[in-house]
Amino acid sequence: MGKKHVLVLGCNFAGLTVARFIREQAKDNVKITVIDRKNYINFIPNIPIEVFNGHNPADNLEFMFEKFLKHDKSEFIQGEIEEIDPVNRSVTYKPNERDGSPSEKISYDYLVIALGARLAYDKIEGFEEYGHTFSDTFYGNKVREYLYNEYKGGPIAIGSDRFIQGKSPKLPKIPVALAACEGPPVELGFSFADWLKRHKLGDAKIITLFTPAKTIAEDAGKKILNQLLPIVNNMGFGYINDTVGIKRIYKEGIEFRNGNSLEAELKIVFPNWEAHEFMKGLPIVDDQGFVVTDLYMRNPDYPEIFAVGDAASLTVPKLGAIGHMQAEIVSKMIANEVGEKKDVDPLNPMVVCFGDMGSHKGFYMHTNEWWGGDISVLKMGYTPYLLKMGFKNMYYTLGGKVPSWGIPLSEFVADHTLV
Repeated sequence: MGKKHVLVLGCNFAGLTVARFIREQAKDNVKITVIDRKNYINFIPNIPIEVFNGHNPADNLEFMFEKFLKHDKSEFIQGEIEEIDPVNRSVTYKPNERDGSPSEKISYDYLVIALGARLAYDKIEGFEEYGHTFSDTFYGNKVREYLYNEYKGGPIAIGSDRFIQGKSPKLPKIPVALAACEGPPVELGFSFADWLKRHKLGDAKIITLFTPAKTIAEDAGKKILNQLLPIVNNMGFGYINDTVGIKRIYKEGIEFRNGNSLEAELKIVFPNWEAHEFMKGLPIVDDQGFVVTDLYMRNPDYPEIFAVGDAASLTVPKLGAIGHMQAEIVSKMIANEVGEKKDVDPLNPMVVCFGDMGSHKGFYMHTNEWWGGDISVLKMGYTPYLLKMGFKNMYYTLGGKVPSWGIPLSEFVADHTLV
């Protein structure tokens, strides 16, 4: 009997990590094929640092991953996914190195869906002409060019559109998020305030943070927010909650779905995160097109199908640390299937987040309070910034196969230098 074929769709953070962990846990008992539309990863978390230092983020943040898959004896195919057929255990894709390729089919014994999500900027009226964001190197560089060539020192608005979370009666009970991930808006608020001061253009008082929810970064839990929000207030940030979502962006500001408006020269927004169109309506997804799984990241109706990262319905918020935890679970589940006995714990979601605050300072959050846990840690100072930069270097060196998150070093370091 031949080796079981594991097909991994997507090779961003969760996809690369799960592919490498599967090889580590399942050893040589499986054949692994990875398909992604590109052969590199944009290291998204560090885009603001590059922008605020005046660099084009594309110059330093494109990570080529193929050599690590080759080291693991995993095959990589560059192509666009067109169709998933769970009944016949096959995937249709189109090789995209050059235009004109016909569609190809590939079969699998186990399928791991790590395709991420679609960022729906095109659903925000006025974004193309008046909006900015930091979610990839292209948009990050547009912000850099605006800041250094056009910005006149006017008000800045930073926040999220409404996230439409998927529902399914087959999902475990999880909290409902109204924003996909609000670590980035909080991080950008701090680092933008620092950039303004360094360039003598103002401070936090010209920045307004906004959220569709009752509280920004609600997944951080009440204990951390009770520490964080007073800091935000004392620094002078504006703060608007309950916007319900973004209705439109226009030259002078933003109009929200609750009927209110906000004046701003620079509008930094994060959109609704949607499932890819070809995912919608499949028998493995929720009502929005995200893959339904149990806490072992396995689909209940098609047990040979797993999901990790933003493509999974359970990934709320859409956070890299949760995708990493899921990758560890899936690798051990598949290893068990092919005879490598592993102990597997179910998903225990938590926020593990490092953010830049400018001037070589950062913040660190580690919490599971939002999911009913008792962990709640917030640190600010130089150490979290060093750890954020160190994680990038470790990720590049280890090719995505970083150690388990555990409790990071900053929880043991007496560094709480507040801004």
